[in-house]
Amino acid sequence: QVQFVESGGGLVQPGGSLRLSCAASGFTFDTYGISWYRQAPGKEREFVATITSTGDRTIYADSVKGRFTISRDNAKNSVYLQMNSLKPEDKGVYYCSTYILSRKVRYWGQGTQVTVSS
Repeated sequence: QVQFVESGGGLVQPGGSLRLSCAASGFTFDTYGISWYRQAPGKEREFVATITSTGDRTIYADSVKGRFTISRDNAKNSVYLQMNSLKPEDKGVYYCSTYILSRKVRYWGQGTQVTVSS
């Protein structure tokens, strides 16, 4: 079955950095684009960034553009999110996800908590 395991979250001061990791299993990883989403308390889940199956193209939400970098290592079935210049509004639970068209299902990990506070 499709599984994602996110890690790397934690508490960081404003202006600091974190690197999130997402380990995937249960599907042909190198044929799917992977995305990061986040959900702040009391808010809807929102798109953060996505990367194509080969890693040749990335797209970012305007709110994180220039500060976050998504990358992947297909040999390790893993996706990463490097987050720099963190702001308090970046706080939330971060999820990695993929949509498998043949099943018409979007899969999610359990998420990792990011808190930005002084």
